Amino acid sequence: MPHAAATPQLLRRVNAQSVLGVIRNTDVATGTELMARTGLTRASVIAVCEDLIRRGWIRELNVRDEDQHGSPRKGRPARRFELNSRAGFVLGLDLGAATTTAAVADLRGTVVGRSSERFRAAGIPAAERIDVVDRACRRALADAGARPEDVLAVGAGLAAPVDRDGRVLVTQQFWSLFDVGLRTALQELHGWTVLLENDANLAALGERWRGSGAGVDDLVVLLAGERLGAGVLESGRLLHGRHGAAGEMGYLDLVEGVGSSDGIASLARQWSAAGGGPAAGGEASARRVFEDAAAGEPAALAILDRLSDRMARVIASVASFINPEQVVIGGAVAESAGVLLPGITALLPRFTATPPRVTVSPLGDAIVTVGAVRHALNYVEANALELELELRH
Repeated sequence: MPHAAATPQLLRRVNAQSVLGVIRNTDVATGTELMARTGLTRASVIAVCEDLIRRGWIRELNVRDEDQHGSPRKGRPARRFELNSRAGFVLGLDLGAATTTAAVADLRGTVVGRSSERFRAAGIPAAERIDVVDRACRRALADAGARPEDVLAVGAGLAAPVDRDGRVLVTQQFWSLFDVGLRTALQELHGWTVLLENDANLAALGERWRGSGAGVDDLVVLLAGERLGAGVLESGRLLHGRHGAAGEMGYLDLVEGVGSSDGIASLARQWSAAGGGPAAGGEASARRVFEDAAAGEPAALAILDRLSDRMARVIASVASFINPEQVVIGGAVAESAGVLLPGITALLPRFTATPPRVTVSPLGDAIVTVGAVRHALNYVEANALELELELRH
């Protein structure tokens, strides 16, 4: 069947996306550089750039090229263009059971505002949960010096499976806490486009963008604090499954030597308390165990060995049916979990014929918001020519 002829409107759109993509990924681009990287003629490049300037996406720098002595070069100065990174903003949200964090980023992904709010209780009404999320968003925007109307898209990570269409799976009571109509509520409040996604999936996007998995196409990120959850990238694309439950770790109840999807922080707390050690809450307990192990305390060293064995079995099970190049331990506990890597790496060949490289994330507890920002930017970049910028005058 013959293809339809390209219309002038379609060609303009394709050319604009191509030019904007180059400018977005460089500090400053000249017309000559844009010609070389897009294959367009000079007239086409200049026409596209002038259109993008009118729309507010880029701006032209007026500084003349100078030689190394500061004297103007002979001839016509090169036209130089840069992304107008504050033409709009995106929001990245991390919605847990107890806390929500909002991060505001410019169009280069630089976080310029942040705020966290706690929920009064896990089972609060949906309207109250939405109010808390909205308050975190507004405070983060104020911190960034931005307005609600400047937001072009919102990426939101939930501690529940989310399918490709943004529907939350509610077959477990805990997951149902996140089915509060957030997408519709923020659309009605502010006109925002809200992209719901599982938090571990966003962690994988964030880690591949700005973490230890940068550029890795076959990547698994394990959020490993209280409960284990996995975000899986295969050939650079997120795996969702039919209902968005790809990467859920409930199957670990059936794995010999594992028996649950409890995370590192939870296990450290449980085993420390069972052995009479310090049992302070959450990741603090894991840090204390690791600190005691570093000081040579025998009970803490024993817990370290148990954690290494448990995580090696978990990672081996993931490696056996997904075969990633790299597995990253992420979340707030990652700051302390680096001490587990030698033990995990040594044990993996016993449990799987395809051991991946194992690292800890440098992103800490910001890993989900980093991924949420990336998710929102992906939407903005794909739809830039349809988005209307609220330009300030």
